Amino acid sequence: MQALKAKLESWKHRRITRRSALFALGYSLAISTTLLSCTSSPNNTQQQASPISNTASTSSGNTTKKVVRIVRSKQLTALAVLEQKGILEKRLEPLGYKVEWPEFAAGPQQLEALNAGGLDIASTAESPPVFSQAAGTPLVYLAANASDGKAVSLLVPTNSNIKSVKDLKGKKIASQKASIGHYLIVKALEKEGLKLNDIEPIYLPPPDANVAFSQGRVDAWFIWEPFVTRNVQNKVGRVLIDGGNLRDTNNFYSTTRKFYQENPEVIKVFLEELQKAQVWAKNNPKEISQLLAKTTQLDPPTLEIMHTKYDFKLVPITEQVINKQQEVADMWYNLKLIPKKVNVRDGFLTPEQYAEITPKEVLAQN
Repeated sequence: MQALKAKLESWKHRRITRRSALFALGYSLAISTTLLSCTSSPNNTQQQASPISNTASTSSGNTTKKVVRIVRSKQLTALAVLEQKGILEKRLEPLGYKVEWPEFAAGPQQLEALNAGGLDIASTAESPPVFSQAAGTPLVYLAANASDGKAVSLLVPTNSNIKSVKDLKGKKIASQKASIGHYLIVKALEKEGLKLNDIEPIYLPPPDANVAFSQGRVDAWFIWEPFVTRNVQNKVGRVLIDGGNLRDTNNFYSTTRKFYQENPEVIKVFLEELQKAQVWAKNNPKEISQLLAKTTQLDPPTLEIMHTKYDFKLVPITEQVINKQQEVADMWYNLKLIPKKVNVRDGFLTPEQYAEITPKEVLAQN
């Protein structure tokens, strides 16, 4: 009898030990999967990440305020004016919101954060939203901005023998993948009868591309301000072409469907103040140059010259804007750089919905 009891106890112990081991294995796999999904490359279209809380305690600790996270702009833009002047914080405080300004390397990183819950309002060119929609992000285009094409340029080293876009054939050209630089490379090559596979694309975020360009590891770099001016001033690079006569698309402010549905008043206030900042920035080149000298790391006289590269203009979202964005999506699909066809209309609102959030003076441009 004692022997039988001992066998039963031994068998029970082995079952418990085995069950514990299986639980530990499953738990470790779950943790590994979670960590992997949170640290995947931006090119992983299936990336998932836990949303970040959008509430924050006030200084008293007794109440909480909702947080709206708007991307920080380090360019000469109306968005940068809003942050530096603290205008939005004053408007949103009575509504129970505080504002945070997280910083990202470029548009694709913004929209990755938007999808993961780490950003609420993004400011990008035309291509990042398309790649984001292709990845399944429930994105909403909130507003369109003028193209600001002259603020994006193709740089070559100062002593480079490259004299025209045709000379880029077979060369290493850097850009942030899925950015305006990437888009304009395609358009510039097309204009000269070349294709993307006629060059060697080097996909790097702006800080890394800046290093690679300064070290001569790439032959050219399509990038935006203030990287352009800094490299020209430091005699590291010269402008081969800019996007002034090349760009045919808009910049966009975007959010997620959830944030749009839950925070319509915040979005309305944001666009109202953004429009006011656009008008002020356009009419006050000296003042905006002084205001943004620190954040752009450029002196006011240089910023005044750069001021002419920007339109400082919100434009209404029209059928023409939507159709052009669809052309962008089709281009990236045909180049096999997004995994599926994208219907960009899934991210646009109805005219009636835009009328509720868009400043009247912007709508009046129709």
